[in-house]
Amino acid sequence: MPSFTYKAVKEGGQQVTGVLTAENYLVALRLLDEQALFPIQVKEGLEQSKRAFGMRRIKLAHLTTFFSQLADLLKAGVPMLRALDVLSGKGSKGTLSQIVKELREDVAGGMSLGDAMAKHPVAFTPLQSSMVRAGEQGGFLEDVLQRIAIFLERQDELRNKVRGAMVYPSILVFFGSGVVIFLLTVVVPKLRSHLRPETFNVLTKFVFAVCDLLRDHYLGLLLGVAFVVASAVTWIKTDMGRRTFERIKLSAPILGNIITMVAICRFCRILGTLLHNGVPILQALRIAKDSAGNEILGEVIDKAAESVKKGAALSAPLNESGLFPPAILDMIAVAEESNNLETVLVQIADTNEVRTARAIDLGVRVLEPLLLLVMAVVVGCIMVALLLPILTMGTGVS
Repeated sequence: MPSFTYKAVKEGGQQVTGVLTAENYLVALRLLDEQALFPIQVKEGLEQSKRAFGMRRIKLAHLTTFFSQLADLLKAGVPMLRALDVLSGKGSKGTLSQIVKELREDVAGGMSLGDAMAKHPVAFTPLQSSMVRAGEQGGFLEDVLQRIAIFLERQDELRNKVRGAMVYPSILVFFGSGVVIFLLTVVVPKLRSHLRPETFNVLTKFVFAVCDLLRDHYLGLLLGVAFVVASAVTWIKTDMGRRTFERIKLSAPILGNIITMVAICRFCRILGTLLHNGVPILQALRIAKDSAGNEILGEVIDKAAESVKKGAALSAPLNESGLFPPAILDMIAVAEESNNLETVLVQIADTNEVRTARAIDLGVRVLEPLLLLVMAVVVGCIMVALLLPILTMGTGVS
Protein backbone atom coordinates (compact mmCIF):
# COMPACT_ATOMS: atom_id res chain seq x y z
CA MET A 1 0.00 0.00 0.00
CA PRO A 2 1.20 3.56 -0.63
CA SER A 3 2.53 5.81 2.11
CA PHE A 4 1.26 9.33 2.79
CA THR A 5 3.15 12.17 4.46
CA TYR A 6 0.90 14.47 6.46
CA LYS A 7 0.89 17.66 8.49
CA ALA A 8 -1.96 17.96 10.95
CA VAL A 9 -3.14 19.81 14.06
CA LYS A 10 -4.20 18.18 17.31
CA GLU A 11 -7.20 19.28 19.35
CA GLY A 12 -4.97 21.43 21.51
CA GLY A 13 -3.60 23.29 18.48
CA GLN A 14 -0.23 21.53 18.38
CA GLN A 15 1.06 20.84 14.86
CA VAL A 16 2.36 17.35 14.14
CA THR A 17 3.85 15.62 11.11
CA GLY A 18 4.13 11.97 10.26
CA VAL A 19 3.63 9.18 7.77
CA LEU A 20 0.84 6.63 7.50
CA THR A 21 0.03 3.78 5.15
CA ALA A 22 -3.39 3.67 3.50
CA GLU A 23 -5.09 2.26 0.42
CA ASN A 24 -5.78 5.72 -1.02
CA TYR A 25 -6.03 9.42 -0.20
CA LEU A 26 -9.57 9.23 1.26
CA VAL A 27 -8.65 6.35 3.55
CA ALA A 28 -5.65 8.36 4.77
CA LEU A 29 -7.95 11.26 5.66
CA ARG A 30 -10.28 8.92 7.53
CA LEU A 31 -7.37 7.46 9.52
CA LEU A 32 -6.30 10.96 10.53
CA ASP A 33 -9.85 11.76 11.61
CA GLU A 34 -9.96 8.62 13.74
CA GLN A 35 -6.81 9.86 15.50
CA ALA A 36 -8.50 13.24 16.21
CA LEU A 37 -6.11 15.05 13.86
CA PHE A 38 -7.15 17.90 11.57
CA PRO A 39 -5.12 17.54 8.33
CA ILE A 40 -3.35 20.60 6.92
CA GLN A 41 -1.46 18.81 4.16
CA VAL A 42 -1.59 15.19 3.00
CA LYS A 43 0.41 13.97 -0.01
CA GLU A 44 1.39 10.58 -1.28
CA GLY A 45 5.02 9.57 -1.00
CA LEU A 46 7.80 9.94 1.52
CA GLU A 47 9.71 13.10 2.27
CA GLN A 48 13.40 12.38 2.48
CA SER A 49 14.96 13.36 5.75
CA LYS A 50 16.50 16.81 5.51
CA ARG A 51 19.10 15.85 8.07
CA ALA A 52 20.24 12.93 5.94
CA PHE A 53 21.55 15.19 3.18
CA GLY A 54 23.83 16.96 5.63
CA MET A 55 25.30 13.77 6.98
CA ARG A 56 28.36 11.92 5.89
CA ARG A 57 28.03 8.53 4.29
CA ILE A 58 27.98 5.64 6.72
CA LYS A 59 30.89 3.22 6.57
CA LEU A 60 30.06 -0.17 5.11
CA ALA A 61 31.48 -1.87 8.18
CA HIS A 62 29.03 0.01 10.44
CA LEU A 63 26.11 -0.76 8.13
CA THR A 64 27.10 -4.43 8.06
CA THR A 65 27.11 -4.54 11.85
CA PHE A 66 23.72 -2.79 12.01
CA PHE A 67 21.97 -5.18 9.61
CA SER A 68 23.61 -8.25 11.15
CA GLN A 69 22.73 -7.29 14.73
CA LEU A 70 19.18 -6.32 13.79
CA ALA A 71 18.70 -9.70 12.08
CA ASP A 72 20.06 -11.53 15.14
CA LEU A 73 17.77 -9.60 17.53
CA LEU A 74 14.68 -10.26 15.43
CA LYS A 75 15.54 -13.96 15.10
CA ALA A 76 15.85 -14.11 18.89
CA GLY A 77 12.28 -12.86 19.21
CA VAL A 78 13.06 -9.27 20.22
CA PRO A 79 10.32 -6.87 19.01
CA MET A 80 11.28 -4.41 16.27
CA LEU A 81 10.99 -1.27 18.42
CA ARG A 82 13.03 -2.81 21.24
CA ALA A 83 15.69 -3.98 18.76
CA LEU A 84 16.00 -0.48 17.28
CA ASP A 85 16.26 0.94 20.81
CA VAL A 86 19.17 -1.39 21.54
CA LEU A 87 20.96 -0.57 18.28
CA SER A 88 20.50 3.18 18.66
CA GLY A 89 22.18 3.00 22.05
CA LYS A 90 25.23 0.76 21.85
CA GLY A 91 24.94 -1.06 18.56
CA SER A 92 25.48 1.98 16.31
CA LYS A 93 28.03 4.74 16.14
CA GLY A 94 27.82 8.49 15.57
CA THR A 95 25.64 9.43 12.63
CA LEU A 96 24.21 5.94 12.28
CA SER A 97 22.98 6.07 15.87
CA GLN A 98 20.96 9.21 15.11
CA ILE A 99 19.52 7.62 11.97
CA VAL A 100 18.50 4.48 13.89
CA LYS A 101 16.69 6.69 16.41
CA GLU A 102 14.76 8.29 13.55
CA LEU A 103 13.98 4.83 12.18
CA ARG A 104 12.60 3.87 15.57
CA GLU A 105 10.39 6.95 15.70
CA ASP A 106 9.02 6.33 12.20
CA VAL A 107 8.34 2.65 12.87
CA ALA A 108 6.61 3.53 16.14
CA GLY A 109 4.43 5.93 14.14
CA GLY A 110 3.16 3.09 11.96
CA MET A 111 5.64 3.24 9.07
CA SER A 112 7.29 0.10 7.76
CA LEU A 113 11.05 -0.27 8.24
CA GLY A 114 11.66 -0.21 4.48
CA ASP A 115 9.76 3.08 4.08
CA ALA A 116 11.59 4.56 7.07
CA MET A 117 14.94 3.60 5.53
CA ALA A 118 13.91 5.24 2.24
CA LYS A 119 13.86 8.59 4.04
CA HIS A 120 17.64 8.33 4.52
CA PRO A 121 19.12 7.88 1.02
CA VAL A 122 22.60 8.86 2.18
CA ALA A 123 22.72 5.96 4.65
CA PHE A 124 20.61 3.33 2.91
CA THR A 125 20.54 2.67 -0.82
CA PRO A 126 17.21 2.24 -2.68
CA LEU A 127 18.13 -1.42 -3.16
CA GLN A 128 18.40 -1.99 0.60
CA SER A 129 15.11 -0.21 1.24
CA SER A 130 13.38 -2.24 -1.49
CA MET A 131 14.74 -5.54 -0.17
CA VAL A 132 13.66 -4.74 3.39
CA ARG A 133 10.22 -3.70 2.16
CA ALA A 134 9.90 -6.97 0.24
CA GLY A 135 11.04 -8.93 3.31
CA GLU A 136 8.40 -7.25 5.46
CA GLN A 137 5.67 -7.99 2.95
CA GLY A 138 6.78 -11.60 2.47
CA GLY A 139 7.44 -12.38 6.13
CA PHE A 140 11.15 -13.14 5.77
CA LEU A 141 12.64 -9.87 7.08
CA GLU A 142 15.30 -11.55 9.23
CA ASP A 143 16.68 -13.50 6.28
CA VAL A 144 16.75 -10.38 4.10
CA LEU A 145 18.60 -8.39 6.76
CA GLN A 146 21.17 -11.19 7.10
CA ARG A 147 21.60 -11.34 3.32
CA ILE A 148 22.14 -7.58 3.15
CA ALA A 149 24.76 -7.85 5.90
CA ILE A 150 26.59 -10.61 4.00
CA PHE A 151 26.39 -8.64 0.76
CA LEU A 152 27.77 -5.48 2.40
CA GLU A 153 30.52 -7.45 4.12
CA ARG A 154 31.70 -8.93 0.82
CA GLN A 155 31.45 -5.55 -0.87
CA ASP A 156 33.53 -3.99 1.93
CA GLU A 157 36.12 -6.77 1.67
CA LEU A 158 36.42 -6.30 -2.09
CA ARG A 159 36.72 -2.52 -1.73
CA ASN A 160 39.36 -2.80 0.99
CA LYS A 161 41.27 -5.34 -1.09
CA VAL A 162 41.30 -3.03 -4.10
CA ARG A 163 42.30 -0.05 -1.97
CA GLY A 164 45.09 -2.01 -0.30
CA ALA A 165 46.37 -3.27 -3.63
CA MET A 166 46.37 0.26 -5.07
CA VAL A 167 48.45 1.77 -2.25
CA TYR A 168 51.82 0.89 -3.79
CA PRO A 169 50.89 1.95 -7.37
CA SER A 170 49.48 5.23 -6.04
CA ILE A 171 52.66 5.97 -4.11
CA LEU A 172 54.69 5.05 -7.17
CA VAL A 173 52.71 7.40 -9.42
CA PHE A 174 52.84 10.25 -6.88
CA PHE A 175 56.59 10.16 -6.21
CA GLY A 176 57.44 9.25 -9.81
CA SER A 177 55.49 12.24 -11.10
CA GLY A 178 57.19 14.42 -8.51
CA VAL A 179 60.63 13.27 -9.66
CA VAL A 180 59.78 13.92 -13.34
CA ILE A 181 58.41 17.41 -12.58
CA PHE A 182 61.51 18.20 -10.47
CA LEU A 183 63.79 17.13 -13.33
CA LEU A 184 61.88 19.18 -15.91
CA THR A 185 61.51 22.35 -13.83
CA VAL A 186 64.81 22.44 -11.90
CA VAL A 187 67.51 20.14 -13.28
CA VAL A 188 66.93 20.43 -17.03
CA PRO A 189 66.79 24.29 -17.14
CA LYS A 190 70.14 24.51 -15.33
CA LEU A 191 71.82 22.15 -17.80
CA ARG A 192 70.15 23.87 -20.74
CA SER A 193 72.17 27.03 -20.25
CA HIS A 194 75.39 25.07 -20.81
CA LEU A 195 74.31 23.51 -24.10
CA ARG A 196 74.61 24.98 -27.60
CA PRO A 197 71.35 25.26 -29.61
CA GLU A 198 72.94 23.74 -32.73
CA THR A 199 73.43 20.45 -30.86
CA PHE A 200 69.72 20.07 -30.04
CA ASN A 201 67.90 17.12 -31.64
CA VAL A 202 64.14 16.52 -31.91
CA LEU A 203 63.91 14.79 -28.52
CA THR A 204 65.90 17.57 -26.84
CA LYS A 205 63.68 20.28 -28.33
CA PHE A 206 60.56 18.42 -27.20
CA VAL A 207 61.86 18.07 -23.62
CA PHE A 208 62.78 21.76 -23.50
CA ALA A 209 59.33 22.68 -24.84
CA VAL A 210 57.72 20.71 -22.02
CA CYS A 211 59.99 22.49 -19.54
CA ASP A 212 58.93 25.90 -20.88
CA LEU A 213 55.27 24.88 -20.66
CA LEU A 214 55.57 23.76 -17.05
CA ARG A 215 57.59 26.78 -15.93
CA ASP A 216 56.03 29.66 -17.87
CA HIS A 217 52.44 28.50 -18.39
CA TYR A 218 51.71 26.37 -15.36
CA LEU A 219 48.78 28.56 -14.31
CA GLY A 220 47.08 28.24 -17.68
CA LEU A 221 47.82 24.52 -17.68
CA LEU A 222 46.16 24.08 -14.28
CA LEU A 223 43.15 26.13 -15.37
CA GLY A 224 42.87 24.08 -18.55
CA VAL A 225 42.95 20.81 -16.63
CA ALA A 226 40.36 22.12 -14.16
CA PHE A 227 38.12 23.22 -17.05
CA VAL A 228 38.37 19.84 -18.76
CA VAL A 229 37.56 17.98 -15.53
CA ALA A 230 34.61 20.27 -14.71
CA SER A 231 33.26 19.93 -18.26
CA ALA A 232 33.58 16.15 -18.13
CA VAL A 233 31.79 15.95 -14.77
CA THR A 234 28.99 18.21 -16.03
CA TRP A 235 28.61 16.18 -19.21
CA ILE A 236 28.50 12.88 -17.31
CA LYS A 237 25.60 14.20 -15.23
CA THR A 238 23.47 14.54 -18.38
CA ASP A 239 21.45 11.57 -19.64
CA MET A 240 23.49 11.14 -22.80
CA GLY A 241 26.79 11.63 -21.00
CA ARG A 242 25.89 9.16 -18.26
CA ARG A 243 24.84 6.50 -20.74
CA THR A 244 27.97 7.05 -22.85
CA PHE A 245 30.19 6.84 -19.77
CA GLU A 246 28.47 3.64 -18.67
CA ARG A 247 29.07 2.10 -22.11
CA ILE A 248 32.73 3.17 -22.03
CA LYS A 249 33.19 1.52 -18.64
CA LEU A 250 31.66 -1.74 -19.84
CA SER A 251 33.68 -1.83 -23.08
CA ALA A 252 37.03 -0.73 -21.63
CA PRO A 253 39.88 -3.27 -22.04
CA ILE A 254 40.40 -5.54 -19.00
CA LEU A 255 38.70 -3.07 -16.61
CA GLY A 256 35.41 -3.29 -18.52
CA ASN A 257 35.22 -7.05 -18.06
CA ILE A 258 35.86 -6.70 -14.33
CA ILE A 259 33.16 -4.02 -13.95
CA THR A 260 30.69 -6.12 -15.94
CA MET A 261 31.33 -9.26 -13.88
CA VAL A 262 31.01 -7.37 -10.58
CA ALA A 263 27.62 -6.02 -11.69
CA ILE A 264 26.46 -9.44 -12.95
CA CYS A 265 27.50 -11.17 -9.72
CA ARG A 266 25.66 -8.56 -7.67
CA PHE A 267 22.54 -8.95 -9.80
CA CYS A 268 22.61 -12.77 -9.61
CA ARG A 269 23.08 -12.79 -5.83
CA ILE A 270 20.24 -10.34 -5.16
CA LEU A 271 17.86 -12.04 -7.59
CA GLY A 272 18.67 -15.49 -6.23
CA THR A 273 18.15 -14.31 -2.65
CA LEU A 274 14.78 -12.75 -3.44
CA LEU A 275 13.56 -15.81 -5.36
CA HIS A 276 14.74 -18.09 -2.55
CA ASN A 277 12.61 -16.12 -0.09
CA GLY A 278 9.46 -16.40 -2.16
CA VAL A 279 9.40 -13.03 -3.94
CA PRO A 280 7.68 -13.31 -7.37
CA ILE A 281 10.15 -13.17 -10.23
CA LEU A 282 8.75 -9.96 -11.74
CA GLN A 283 8.99 -8.10 -8.44
CA ALA A 284 12.41 -9.64 -7.80
CA LEU A 285 13.67 -8.45 -11.19
CA ARG A 286 12.46 -4.91 -10.50
CA ILE A 287 14.32 -4.89 -7.19
CA ALA A 288 17.45 -6.61 -8.51
CA LYS A 289 17.64 -4.19 -11.45
CA ASP A 290 18.89 -1.46 -9.11
CA SER A 291 21.57 -3.76 -7.72
CA ALA A 292 23.50 -3.88 -10.98
CA GLY A 293 25.00 -0.43 -10.43
CA ASN A 294 25.09 0.21 -14.18
CA GLU A 295 22.36 1.90 -16.20
CA ILE A 296 23.00 -0.15 -19.36
CA LEU A 297 22.79 -3.45 -17.51
CA GLY A 298 19.72 -2.15 -15.66
CA GLU A 299 17.98 -1.56 -18.99
CA VAL A 300 18.84 -5.11 -20.07
CA ILE A 301 17.30 -6.48 -16.87
CA ASP A 302 14.24 -4.29 -17.37
CA LYS A 303 13.76 -5.71 -20.87
CA ALA A 304 14.20 -9.20 -19.44
CA ALA A 305 11.40 -8.50 -16.95
CA GLU A 306 9.10 -7.46 -19.78
CA SER A 307 9.92 -10.65 -21.67
CA VAL A 308 9.29 -12.80 -18.58
CA LYS A 309 5.99 -11.00 -18.11
CA LYS A 310 4.99 -12.17 -21.61
CA GLY A 311 5.93 -15.75 -20.79
CA ALA A 312 9.45 -15.92 -22.25
CA ALA A 313 12.48 -17.41 -20.52
CA LEU A 314 14.84 -15.16 -18.57
CA SER A 315 17.98 -16.33 -20.39
CA ALA A 316 16.73 -15.30 -23.86
CA PRO A 317 16.69 -11.48 -23.41
CA LEU A 318 19.90 -11.62 -21.34
CA ASN A 319 21.59 -13.43 -24.24
CA GLU A 320 20.54 -10.71 -26.70
CA SER A 321 22.32 -8.01 -24.67
CA GLY A 322 25.79 -9.47 -25.28
CA LEU A 323 26.88 -8.56 -21.73
CA PHE A 324 26.39 -11.92 -20.03
CA PRO A 325 29.05 -14.61 -20.67
CA PRO A 326 27.77 -17.74 -22.48
CA ALA A 327 28.66 -19.99 -19.53
CA ILE A 328 26.43 -17.98 -17.17
CA LEU A 329 23.59 -17.92 -19.70
CA ASP A 330 23.79 -21.70 -20.11
CA MET A 331 23.60 -22.19 -16.34
CA ILE A 332 20.58 -19.86 -16.10
CA ALA A 333 18.83 -21.66 -18.98
CA VAL A 334 19.39 -25.09 -17.41
CA ALA A 335 18.26 -23.78 -14.02
CA GLU A 336 15.02 -22.47 -15.52
CA GLU A 337 14.31 -25.84 -17.09
CA SER A 338 14.98 -27.66 -13.82
CA ASN A 339 13.08 -25.09 -11.72
CA ASN A 340 16.19 -24.43 -9.62
CA LEU A 341 16.93 -20.84 -10.61
CA GLU A 342 17.33 -19.33 -7.13
CA THR A 343 20.03 -21.82 -6.10
CA VAL A 344 21.96 -21.60 -9.38
CA LEU A 345 21.98 -17.79 -9.32
CA VAL A 346 23.63 -17.73 -5.90
CA GLN A 347 26.16 -20.35 -7.07
CA ILE A 348 26.95 -18.19 -10.12
CA ALA A 349 27.58 -15.23 -7.83
CA ASP A 350 29.82 -17.23 -5.47
CA THR A 351 31.93 -18.72 -8.26
CA ASN A 352 32.37 -15.60 -10.35
CA GLU A 353 33.05 -13.32 -7.38
CA VAL A 354 36.10 -15.43 -6.57
CA ARG A 355 37.25 -15.30 -10.20
CA THR A 356 36.69 -11.55 -10.36
CA ALA A 357 38.70 -11.02 -7.17
CA ARG A 358 41.56 -13.01 -8.72
CA ALA A 359 41.33 -10.92 -11.90
CA ILE A 360 41.53 -7.72 -9.87
CA ASP A 361 44.53 -9.01 -7.93
CA LEU A 362 46.26 -10.05 -11.16
CA GLY A 363 45.50 -6.70 -12.80
CA VAL A 364 47.02 -4.79 -9.89
CA ARG A 365 50.12 -7.00 -9.94
CA VAL A 366 50.57 -6.34 -13.66
CA LEU A 367 50.01 -2.61 -13.13
CA GLU A 368 52.99 -2.23 -10.80
CA PRO A 369 55.75 -3.24 -13.29
CA LEU A 370 53.96 -1.30 -16.04
CA LEU A 371 54.11 1.87 -13.96
CA LEU A 372 57.79 1.26 -13.22
CA LEU A 373 58.42 0.75 -16.92
CA VAL A 374 56.60 3.98 -17.85
CA MET A 375 58.57 5.96 -15.25
CA ALA A 376 61.82 4.44 -16.46
CA VAL A 377 61.02 5.33 -20.08
CA VAL A 378 60.15 8.94 -19.18
CA VAL A 379 63.30 9.45 -17.11
CA GLY A 380 65.34 7.68 -19.79
CA CYS A 381 64.01 10.01 -22.50
CA ILE A 382 64.95 13.04 -20.40
CA MET A 383 68.47 11.70 -19.82
CA VAL A 384 68.96 10.86 -23.53
CA ALA A 385 67.69 14.32 -24.50
CA LEU A 386 70.40 15.86 -22.33
CA LEU A 387 73.25 13.42 -22.99
CA LEU A 388 73.11 13.57 -26.81
CA PRO A 389 73.88 17.34 -26.99
CA ILE A 390 76.63 16.87 -24.41
CA LEU A 391 78.20 14.05 -26.43
CA THR A 392 77.88 16.11 -29.62
CA MET A 393 79.63 19.05 -27.99
CA GLY A 394 82.38 16.71 -26.75
CA THR A 395 82.86 15.28 -30.22
CA GLY A 396 83.09 18.77 -31.70
CA VAL A 397 85.75 19.79 -29.20
CA SER A 398 87.78 16.69 -30.00
